[in-house]
Parts: sequence; C-alpha cells; structure tokens
Amino acid sequence: MSRILLIEDEEAIRRVLKKILLEEDSSHDIHEAADGKQAIEVFGDGTWDLVFCDIKMPHMDGVEVLEKMMAVNPEIPVIMISGHGDINTAVDCLKKGAFDYLPKPPDLNRLLSTVRHALEKKTLVQEVKTLKKKVSKKYTMIGESSGMLELRGLIEKVAPSEARVLITGPNGSGKELVAHQMHEQSARSKNAMVEVNCAAIPAELIESELFGHKKGAFTGAQKDRKGKFELAHGGTLFLDEIGDMSLSAQAKVLRALQEHQITPVGGDRSIKVNVRVLAATNKDLRKEIEAGKFREDLYHRLSVILIEVPALNNRRDDIPLLADHFLQQIADEYGVPEKTISNEGLAALQGYDWTGNIREFRNVIERLHILGGSEISATDVSTFARK
Repeated sequence: MSRILLIEDEEAIRRVLKKILLEEDSSHDIHEAADGKQAIEVFGDGTWDLVFCDIKMPHMDGVEVLEKMMAVNPEIPVIMISGHGDINTAVDCLKKGAFDYLPKPPDLNRLLSTVRHALEKKTLVQEVKTLKKKVSKKYTMIGESSGMLELRGLIEKVAPSEARVLITGPNGSGKELVAHQMHEQSARSKNAMVEVNCAAIPAELIESELFGHKKGAFTGAQKDRKGKFELAHGGTLFLDEIGDMSLSAQAKVLRALQEHQITPVGGDRSIKVNVRVLAATNKDLRKEIEAGKFREDLYHRLSVILIEVPALNNRRDDIPLLADHFLQQIADEYGVPEKTISNEGLAALQGYDWTGNIREFRNVIERLHILGGSEISATDVSTFARK
C-alpha cells in the first residue's frame, strides 16, 4: 500500500486523479488537500510515498509548497501538475527537488509511468537507507576497556581531518572496522569507501587493480577498466595488508600520493584523483624496511597518524559485551531466538588465549550459539569452544 497526497484546488481534477490511481492499484491510500496551506498541514501529519501538487492554488502556490515539503523531507517524490506552466516553470520545479512535472490534462500513460517510477525510487531510497544501517551496524565498535576508549577517542580526533592513517595490529583484531569508522566519521562519508586487500591480489595484477588499465595493455585486457584509486575519487581508499604489496607497486602508490594523480597500465595520460588513503598491516613495517621489503618513503607518507588496534588478549574486560553483541547478531542472521551465556561461561571465555582475536572469538560464539544450550554454560564453552 502506498500513501499518496493529492494537492489540487479543483475538486473535479482531484476526483479524476484519485479514480485513475485507484484503478491502477486499489490498495493506494489517497488523501486530499484543497490548497497550499492545508497541504502543508496534511503533509506534516504523516509519512508519504508520493505527492501530486498543483502549481496555481489559493493561499500558497505549488512552488512554495514544494520548497516547504523538500525542507521537511526531500526523499518523498513530488510530481508537479499545472495547466498554466511553461518550460521555465518546469525547470524551476525540478531544480527545487520535484520528481517530475506534468501538464494538464496529463497523458494517461505518462502519468501512470511517472507514478510507477516515483514509487520505485521511494522504495529504492528506503532499501539503500536500510542497507546503510546494516553496514553501519556491522562496523560498530564494541568495548569499554581503557584500550577501546582510547582508540575511539583517537578516531574521533583524526577522522574529520584529511590525514593519512596507518592502522596496525594483529590478524583479526578489527583493523578494517577502524578504517570504516574513520570513513564514516569523515567529511567523505557520503562518497565511496573502496577497499583493496593487497595480500589477495597477485603481484602482476596489483597495479591494474589500483590504477586501472587501457584496452590491450596486457593479455586479457579486453576493455578499459578503472582502478581503485579512480573509483575512490572524492572518497576513501583503504589499502589493507599494505605490507604485502610489491616494491614496484609501492613506488607507484608513492607517486600517486605525492602527485595526486595516477596513470592506468598501458595509458599515456595521467588522471587526477582526490582520495584519502587509509592503510593497514599486521606486519612491523620498520622491520620490513630494514629487510628491504618496504619503502621507507612510502611508510612516512602513509603514517601521518599511527593507530594501533589492541589484541583481544589485552582487552579481556570487553569479552562480555562482545559476546552479547555477537549472540544478538547471530540470532538476527539465523532468524532464531537470541541465546544468553552464563557468568561462568563468560569467565571461561575470558580465560582463553585469543590468538585469532575478534575474528576467532566471533566464530567461537557462533559455534556456541549453534551447539550450546539456551543459556550457554561453562560446560558448553569447554566442550565446543575449541573444537
């Protein structure tokens, strides 16, 4: 069911529009307003999926009504209708946020097509918002230990800046989560965050992956392809496992950071890019520099700010909070009731050596949720945690 508001001072036209809409879909919930002033009052009383708004009306014209509605909720599609409009009026309405502009009397096919597209857009906007909430929830930072409080405070200070950040810490400790928090709390959050796992890409393909390539640059390059730097333009580029990048690729990354431009493989033109680079590694890059495996100049470019993510063994006080978080998350994913864990079970988990950190801990909680009782006991932990 879609809630639709018809704003039109002529009752006959409201009646015709309502009849057309209900014949198309009888489940529509249609409300009416006879003038601009009444329209604003009605608009503020509910959540709408679509609005039709006439332009020439008493008390307040449609363009002013449109502006006020967009100020309240710019995501609601508004279709403007008028028997006195011209191209300039139409363009003005579209600039002010209208979804479309239809002349009176509207063509039936165009009217119905516009309604379908407007409702589809509203649905897509809602789906995107839901997905963003899920993504945001996925990267929530859990923990109240001193190490986590210090980490969150550092992120809050650094994220709004444009400084490059090198995130260090053992495998599974949450370096990717820190990178996402840095992006979400930055001025670039409305643009893309593009991730590259440098360890997962073969050395011979890493340059193409980062900088793109031109058609015919190498065997298999059947068309031009944009690289991650270009895709992240205006946003954030996260280079995970940067310590595994080849020296030749490191040299090109250094050049991109210095000159703010990249050259695709097989190309002869440079492309300007505006990206904020975050990098992460579980390696000691100082030792890698001494061994000749990492460029010292690139290290200094990347490490304007150094953030170290604590290992789970150094934040055992957070284990009860983490367990509750993952139990709820897993229950939601499986569509089953959420389980609890006894104090003795939590104490047992706090006593383990978590060499795999948060990644290992999450896997153990999932196993306990599947195999343990409705309240996970210390016996469940000792039986299933390390299977």
